[in-house]
Amino acid sequence: MTDLLTPVLTANWGDERAWKLVNYERTGGYQGLRTALTMDPADVVAQVKDAGLRGRGGAGFPTGMKWGFIPQDNPKPKYLVVNADESEPGTCKDIPLMMASPHTLVEGVIISAYAIRSHTAFIYVRGEVVHVVRRLQQAVREAYSAGYAGQNILGTGYDLEIIVHAGAGAYICGEETALLDSLEGRRGQPRLRPPFPAVAGLYASPTVINNVESIASVPSILARGAAWFSSMGTEKSKGMTIYSLSGHVTRPGQFEAPLGITLRQLLDLAGGIRAGHQLKFWTPGGSSTPILTPEHLDVPLDYEGVASVKSMLGTKALQCFDETTSVVRTVLRWTEFYKHESCGKCTPCREGTWWLVQILGRMEAGRGEEGDIEKLLDLCENILGRSFCALGDGATSPISSAIKYFRDEFEAAMHTPAWELFPYERSTVFVREPALSGGGQA
Repeated sequence: MTDLLTPVLTANWGDERAWKLVNYERTGGYQGLRTALTMDPADVVAQVKDAGLRGRGGAGFPTGMKWGFIPQDNPKPKYLVVNADESEPGTCKDIPLMMASPHTLVEGVIISAYAIRSHTAFIYVRGEVVHVVRRLQQAVREAYSAGYAGQNILGTGYDLEIIVHAGAGAYICGEETALLDSLEGRRGQPRLRPPFPAVAGLYASPTVINNVESIASVPSILARGAAWFSSMGTEKSKGMTIYSLSGHVTRPGQFEAPLGITLRQLLDLAGGIRAGHQLKFWTPGGSSTPILTPEHLDVPLDYEGVASVKSMLGTKALQCFDETTSVVRTVLRWTEFYKHESCGKCTPCREGTWWLVQILGRMEAGRGEEGDIEKLLDLCENILGRSFCALGDGATSPISSAIKYFRDEFEAAMHTPAWELFPYERSTVFVREPALSGGGQA
């Protein structure tokens, strides 16, 4: 089964001190940059287009096409911004990548900035992960010292300044225009579009914003070629990607495989659902994507495959829940997160998520009222497509899909608390053993 895996971004994660420049170079690091610097920037963009790389942050927009939107006749500076504000519940791919092999990202930043003719690049990192910020800062310093960044990179005359910026810990700053406002020193709130960032982004200048994994995938494309990259994956979803399995699985973690692999195959690699239990529901791309059930185990995990069953691939955060889990409690916890993280700019999201939490909280306690299910669906309908950004849409997706597949649990919430139907201790993965007698520890 392990031949299903295609370790490229994760190939050096297990190496000794893989985050150090000398060890990264030993495994072929910065060869992609050397290749790119011998090419015209437009040819680098063309190679990424030919490879079929699509954004790995959730939307799946073609990366090379996004780069091509930058108006090169605009006299203003061009900026590259890396969205490293990984915050989606269940998502855990970018932070491990930056911790284990930060130079993979740094090399990708330099190549990508060169391709769009940018001389300033920002890596916007979630503020709480101080260890990641320090690891990236160290990698950037090493890149400067080795001549890969700064002035006259590798003697080519190309200059690039790389800035690692720590955000203040707001989930909304994962939305690209809110991230730009935060970078400019303002409160992170989404902007009205148009104008789009490619035309008027950071400091009202042409800006490309890409996810960490998207940018980190670029060096391998330059080093090995577009044909090599596009030989993996499916017809419309090319290449390899990192799937994050968590929840009630035997061996959770990151699994790098070609796009199009199925959850059934990934679960086999992860040892299956924990012993004695069976899969009940799962998310294909984090908590903001519509949930799926065991009947979808063989759906190809690519952009088109997941969309065909009315969900989204998102960040490929595969959260798996077994039969001990209360669906009502799960969607309540997610909704509480979205309510807390709503920036408050638009009424549908600000007010809608508050009311969703009130109703779901009542239902979790077994105090649901007649019409609550219809009220939830009506709220979701009035938030979906009407909020200022996708945060509101993401808050509704798990609720409407949960009612679709598990309506009986919501009906039971009219009279029975979720903790009686599904005792919460049974869904706990790690149960603390009781203390031993005589003051010992378990």
